[in-house]
Amino acid sequence: MGFSKTSQDALFLLLGAIMVLAMHSGFAFLELGTVRSKNQVNALVKILVDFAISTLAYFLVGYSLAYGKSFLVSADLLMENNGVELVRFFFLLTFAAAIPAIISGGIAERARMGPQLIATGVLVALVYPFFEGIVWNNNLGIQDQFKAWFGENFHDFAGSVVVHAVGGWIGLVAVLMLGARRGRYSRDGRIAAHPPSSIPFLALGSWILTIGWFGFNVMSAQEVTKLSGLVAVNSLLAMVGGTLAAWALGRNDPGFTYNGPLAGLVAVCAGSDLMHPLGALAVGGIAGALFVQLFTLTQNRWRIDDVLGVWPLHGLCGAWGGIAAGIFGQAAFGGAGGVSFGAQVAGTLLGIAVALVGAAVVYGALRATVGLRLDEEQEFLGSDLSIHRISATPGQDNN
Repeated sequence: MGFSKTSQDALFLLLGAIMVLAMHSGFAFLELGTVRSKNQVNALVKILVDFAISTLAYFLVGYSLAYGKSFLVSADLLMENNGVELVRFFFLLTFAAAIPAIISGGIAERARMGPQLIATGVLVALVYPFFEGIVWNNNLGIQDQFKAWFGENFHDFAGSVVVHAVGGWIGLVAVLMLGARRGRYSRDGRIAAHPPSSIPFLALGSWILTIGWFGFNVMSAQEVTKLSGLVAVNSLLAMVGGTLAAWALGRNDPGFTYNGPLAGLVAVCAGSDLMHPLGALAVGGIAGALFVQLFTLTQNRWRIDDVLGVWPLHGLCGAWGGIAAGIFGQAAFGGAGGVSFGAQVAGTLLGIAVALVGAAVVYGALRATVGLRLDEEQEFLGSDLSIHRISATPGQDNN
C-alpha cells in the first residue's frame, strides 16, 4: 500500500522538525562553549527550559495567531489528513523557539532566568507570530499591499528575516537594557577579555546547527512535491562562503571561523529557493565578512556586550539575507526572478520594526516590574540556578 500525499507531507515535515529540533542542541553547545566555565550549566538548562516554554506558548496561542488554526478541538479532528497540521505545527514551532535561543546567546551571563522565561512566553505567543503571520499567511493584507506597491510580495522562504533578523534585533534590545557584564568595560577605557571557555564545544554547536540547517531550509517547502535540490546546494555554497570570509577576515580565529558558516546560512534562508549557487556563495561570503566586522565593532568600539554576537550574526546577517534575496534572486543575477528589491527592503524593515517595538514593550515592562539582571553575588558566582552551586568544586575559579 502506497503513501497518500498527506502522509508523505506529514513524514516530510516530521523529518524536518526533528532536524531543526536537533539544532537547539547546537544553540546550547555554541553558548556553552562561548560563555565562561562558571555559566555553562546555566546555559544548558536555560536553552532546554526556553524550548519547553516556547512549545506551550506556540501551541496554545502563537500558531493560532499566525495561521488562524486552534488545536483546542477533539483528538479525532486532529487526526484528519494523517495529522499533517499537527506536524506542521511541530515544524514551525522549532522555528518559533529559535527566537529565545538566539536571544539567550546575547544576554548570557547576567540575565535572571525567571524574567527571561516570561519574555520567552510572550515573544513566542505574540510578537514572533504576529510578524510570521504577516509574511507567511498574509495576515492584515500587508503582503497584498507590498505586491500593489512593488509588483511582488515580500519573499522569505526559510526565515532570514522572520526568524533570524527578528530574533537578532529583539536580542539587541535585551542586551542594551541589561547592560554589560560586570567588569567587562572599565571607566578608563579598558576591556576585560572573556575568551570562550571551550572551543571544542563551540565548534560542536556550530556543526550541529550547520547540519540541522539543511532541514531548516530544505523542509521549508513543507510539501514533498515542492522539494528543491537548489535550496540544498545554495545552503551549502552560502555556508562555504561564510566560512571562508570569516576565516580570512578573522585571521584564523576559531570563534570567527565557526560562526562564519552560521552567518552564511542565516543570510541565504530568504532566497535559497531563488538564487543561483554562485549568488548564494556571494551572499554567504558577504554575511561572513559582515559578522566579523560588526562583531568587532559592537564589542570593542561601541562597547555593546553581546556575548555570542547575536545581533551581527542573526540581526544584521538576517536583514542582509532579506535584502539579498531581492538582488541575487533577480534573473539579471542568475536567479529565478519573481522577487522585488523594493518589497524585500520594505519587508525587512517591517520585521526589524516589529522586533524593536515588541522587545521594547516586553523587556521594558519586565525591567520596570521584576527586573532583568542577576544581583552582584549571583553574577559573580555565575548563575541563579542552585544546581550550579551544588556542582561547584572547592577551589573552582569564579572570576
